[in-house]
Amino acid sequence: MTTSPHITVLCGGVGAARFLRALSTAIPPSHITAIVNTGDDTVLHGLHISPDLDTITYTLANAIDPDRGWGLIDESWRTLEALHRYGQVRPAGSRAGSTWFGLGDQDLATHFYRTARLQEGASLTDVTSEIASAWGLDFRLLPMTNDPAPTKVVVDTNDDPGAAGDGQISFQEYFVRHRHSIPVRELRLGASSAQPTREAIDALTTADAVVIAPSNPFVSIGPIRALPHVDQILAKRRTTVVAISPLVGGDAVKGPAADMMATFGFQSDSVGIAEIYRDVCSHLIIDSKDTSLAAEVELTGMTTTVTNTMMGDTQVDANLARLTLAAADIAS
Repeated sequence: MTTSPHITVLCGGVGAARFLRALSTAIPPSHITAIVNTGDDTVLHGLHISPDLDTITYTLANAIDPDRGWGLIDESWRTLEALHRYGQVRPAGSRAGSTWFGLGDQDLATHFYRTARLQEGASLTDVTSEIASAWGLDFRLLPMTNDPAPTKVVVDTNDDPGAAGDGQISFQEYFVRHRHSIPVRELRLGASSAQPTREAIDALTTADAVVIAPSNPFVSIGPIRALPHVDQILAKRRTTVVAISPLVGGDAVKGPAADMMATFGFQSDSVGIAEIYRDVCSHLIIDSKDTSLAAEVELTGMTTTVTNTMMGDTQVDANLARLTLAAADIAS
């Protein structure tokens, strides 16, 4: 191609944020659309919090805390610290003044703005665009839906006595409060009863290629795929859909993906990832540590590229972006 292609990326969390940054070394950010998981969204202290959207925004704005991988650099925590005062007077069963979810003082500004705009009647799509513009981003960031689409995690009530009678807790309670350390029995995706945005459907349909970022296939990519029409669109254009495995050497770079693979009956490696994506994706990029798995991946009906997928080095990032575009037969 003589002009840069337009790429749509299915995203969730830290791995997706780093991949978007890497991809922008190969094509202009204005040619990259990110459809971002909102199944992790939650309301806390009356504020609408969109963790994946915020992690991606802060990463692309070079404002992310590099040590934590979330939140803002040079953050302060005075508000959160002050909330501890009220823990001693909070009645049993009340969620007022909870301190288990870390909200920094600067980060609060994003949630204040998002919540106020939503209360004014703006859509999450519009508010996300405004926030991206405020951070000077040329990337097009799209929430997967404007509807509530909460991901719920079912656990044993012995592991969380505060869970609902059937063991259901919010994703953030599982991921942050319990640090994803308790076994998962079931995932319930609110996205299955939501609608994808028109902008997201257009981006999936018209892009030169679609990339599934190296994100958890169940709780980051799964909610996007659970939306009506998404899998049908991906399956129809399967030959131009490329995925990057989030597992390296059988482990997740970050988060509970490997444990969830075993829980839900898949191999905890890139072969299992291939099984999950085989119907909607034709090519899987796997890490060099998993070279021995390439032949087994290809038995699922997918082709493979083997390279270093551990982003963070400028040359590694650029090479991963280039190979991703090549996998979809697109020249950068």
